[in-house]
Amino acid sequence: MPFTANRSYKANPRQLVSASGMHYQSGDGRTILDGTSGLWCSNAGHCRPEITEAIAKAAGTLDFAPTFQLGHPLPFELAQRLAALMPEGLDRIFFTNSGSESVDTALKIAIAVQRSKGQGTRTRLIGRERGYHGTGFGGISVGGIVTNRRTFGGGLPGADHMRHTHDIARNAFSRGFPQCGVELADDLQRLVDLHGADTIAAVIVEPMAGSTGVLVPPTGYLQRLRVICDRHGIILIFDEVITAFGRVGGATAAGQWGVTPDIITMAKGLTNAAVPMGAVAVKRELHDAMIESVPGGIELFHGYTYSGHPLASAAGLATLDLYARDGLFERANELSAYWEDAAHSLKGRRHVIDIRTIGLVAGIELKPRSGAPTARAMELFHACFDNGLLVRATGDIIALSPPLIVAKAEIDEMFGKLGNLLDTIA
Repeated sequence: MPFTANRSYKANPRQLVSASGMHYQSGDGRTILDGTSGLWCSNAGHCRPEITEAIAKAAGTLDFAPTFQLGHPLPFELAQRLAALMPEGLDRIFFTNSGSESVDTALKIAIAVQRSKGQGTRTRLIGRERGYHGTGFGGISVGGIVTNRRTFGGGLPGADHMRHTHDIARNAFSRGFPQCGVELADDLQRLVDLHGADTIAAVIVEPMAGSTGVLVPPTGYLQRLRVICDRHGIILIFDEVITAFGRVGGATAAGQWGVTPDIITMAKGLTNAAVPMGAVAVKRELHDAMIESVPGGIELFHGYTYSGHPLASAAGLATLDLYARDGLFERANELSAYWEDAAHSLKGRRHVIDIRTIGLVAGIELKPRSGAPTARAMELFHACFDNGLLVRATGDIIALSPPLIVAKAEIDEMFGKLGNLLDTIA
C-alpha cells in the first residue's frame, strides 16, 4: 500500500467504501467528514453526478485512443480550457496521469528548452528542502523529503536544494504569508554562485509546500525567486499539484499571488480525482523554442500511453464546468477568513506549537513526543478517523484542506473535534 505502515494497517484496517459530497462512509458503517478533500484532490466534493455522467458517456463513446501520432478531440478541448485559466502566456499544455509524472515532464521540458537555446550545459535541477514533487526519480531528485531520497539513493546526480522556509521561531501562528524569511530566496543566488548559472536548467518549488506540512512562503519570497531566475536565465517551475484549482482561492497560486513562472505542474483537482490525470502548462515561447529547434520528426521524446485519455479528459472538462458554474474558487476566497479564524482558535490547545493558514488550507503543528517523533500526529489522525473526521498527518503536523463546498457548520465541526481530541492525546 502506498506510503502506508502496511503491518499496522493490516492489524487494524480502516476502510472507506463510499462517498458523497463532504462525507465518506467507512467499512464499519460510520459517516466520516472529509477534512482533506480525499488527498488534497476532491475539491468539488465527492461523486458529483455531473462528473460521473461525463465519464460514463466518454467510456461508451471512445474508451481509449492512442495519442502517439494521432489525436482525439477531448484533450484539445481541455487544453484550451486549461490555458484560459493559466497566467498569461502559459498556454501550451502537456497531459500526464499524476503529479509525479507532471513533475518529471516539466523537468525534462526545461532541460530540452535550454538545449534548444544552445544551453546544453544547463542540466542541473534545483529544488528545496522539505519540498515534495512526487515519487519519480526526477521528483525525488528535486524533492527534499529525507526518507524519500535516502531510501532510493537521492535520485539524479547534480541536483541541489535551497533551504526550506519553515521558521517557527519568527513566524509562529501566521495568518497568510509570514512576514519573515524573504531572504531565504537568496539561497538560489548562492547556488548560482556555487555551481555557475550555465549549469542550472531550472528551479522547482511548490508555491505552498503542502505535503510537508503547509509551509506558506514568506512575503516577497516567490517574487524574489522570479527576479533571480530572470537574471540568470533559469526556468522557474511552480509545482501546483496541490495549490491549483481553488485551494488558495484562484485557478492557480501563481495567478492568485501575482507571480508568473515559466512552467506549472498540475494534477489532483484537475479531474476532482475522479480519474487520474495531470497536466503541465508551459509558456508559449519556451514551447516554440523547443519545437522549432528540431528540423523534423518528433520534437519531444517523452509521453505516456494514457496522456490525454478520453475518460480523464471528459472528467476534466466536467470538473472545470462545475468549478465555474458553482463559483467554487470564489467560494474558497469568501470562506478563507472564517476558516482562518476557526483554525487559529486551536492556539493554546494542548500540544499545539504552531498554526499556519492560507486559502482553505491549515497546518496544525504539534510538539513532537519525546523519543517518538511523528507518533503524536499519527495517533491524532487515527483518533480523528475513529471519531468521524478525516485529516492528514505528515510528520508532527495535522493538515486540513476540505472540499471547496464545505459549509461553516462543517468547519466548526472539524476544528471542534480536533480541539476535543487533542485533550485525549498523550
